[in-house]
Amino acid sequence: MSVIELAHVVLYVRDAKASGAFYGDVLGWPVVATIDLGGTRAVAFSAGRTHHELLLIEVGPDAAPLPAGRRLGMYHFGIKVGDTDDELRAMLRRLLDHHVTVVGSADHTITHSLYVLDPDGNEIELYTDVAGVDWTANPETIVAQIRPLRM
Repeated sequence: MSVIELAHVVLYVRDAKASGAFYGDVLGWPVVATIDLGGTRAVAFSAGRTHHELLLIEVGPDAAPLPAGRRLGMYHFGIKVGDTDDELRAMLRRLLDHHVTVVGSADHTITHSLYVLDPDGNEIELYTDVAGVDWTANPETIVAQIRPLRM
């Protein structure tokens, strides 16, 4: 037995409606289910690869915030938003239209990436793969020097 794929990410969120709007309306991730778990709300998203790729579970306004700075746990997760820089530029316009602050950008050789924070402070990498780069033939490209993003 071995790992086949990363199937989904589950996040605790303060407000399922606000976070659901961010992932659904701003990022354009299709909602597949809105669930009431006996007073606790949850929202599931899928782009069609599997039953759900992201699940948000509401824990309420009194939940402890994510600590700032270097810490254990998740740093960020990546979401592929297209196959071209034109699609990444379109996502950037969409983010700016929704007043989402881009906290970083990078040319990772294998991907072109924008970084944003969700309503609870989780960092998300929105990326496109760079055409013509074969990381399977050149695995060192996965950890190539990060360069400024020029789209």
